[in-house]
Amino acid sequence: MNFKIYHTNFLLLFYFIALCLVSKAQDFDSLYQKGIQLELSLNEKLALSKFKEAQKIQPLNLPSLYKCSELCNRIGARESDPVIKEHYFNSALEYAKIAYAHFPQSDDANVAMSMALGRIALTKSGREKIVTVNEIKSYAEKAIKINPNNFKAWHIIGKWHYEVSSLNFMEQLAVKYFYGGLPESSFEESIKAYENAKSINPNFCLNYLELAKAYKKMNNMEKAIFNLKKISAIPNYNEDDNRIKKEALLLLKKWD
Repeated sequence: MNFKIYHTNFLLLFYFIALCLVSKAQDFDSLYQKGIQLELSLNEKLALSKFKEAQKIQPLNLPSLYKCSELCNRIGARESDPVIKEHYFNSALEYAKIAYAHFPQSDDANVAMSMALGRIALTKSGREKIVTVNEIKSYAEKAIKINPNNFKAWHIIGKWHYEVSSLNFMEQLAVKYFYGGLPESSFEESIKAYENAKSINPNFCLNYLELAKAYKKMNNMEKAIFNLKKISAIPNYNEDDNRIKKEALLLLKKWD
């Protein structure tokens, strides 16, 4: 073959491949941004579909994997059908596992694992649940070591301390006797973690609600009510925020 023809064909092929790659990158960016916009407009199921489409174009893109996992968790939590709920939770964990397998030193990948395992723990029992609960804390702590300003990781730590500390004496005894127990926890540590999350992101509705509950456990009703009252002024950033605001109002009527 004539060298000039071969060279021209090669350049055309290279140009065509480059165009395809640019087009795919543009498609990914467009789908991802649509997902972000839909999430902010409180249409999480449609947002998830866009993030899934984006992830198919770039299967190992960390932001899209993280969003797919996060939204599967939130949507699944709102489902009443246990089969559908479990499907969403399992999907959340699968996306998180892919993210963590390829980006183990990413704080977002660790948070994705922690959040997904938190949902999965609700479907487990016995030793398997205890192991999962320990893993939740481990991934969140790793995320904080990587990025101390990851407010979601701090929130997860706060929730972990709150839930473990809320076990009654008999539950704690059973966990210790049958499964070797859990790491030490306290409502004080829960409050510290929630306060850290609040200082990093003062617009996280759920964190105010959970912080208020932790202060109530410590019989500090002044701070509990103070945090509940803050929630109504925060804009809605996801579909759960309306429910959180309604719960906060109910608690205000009950506690104030």
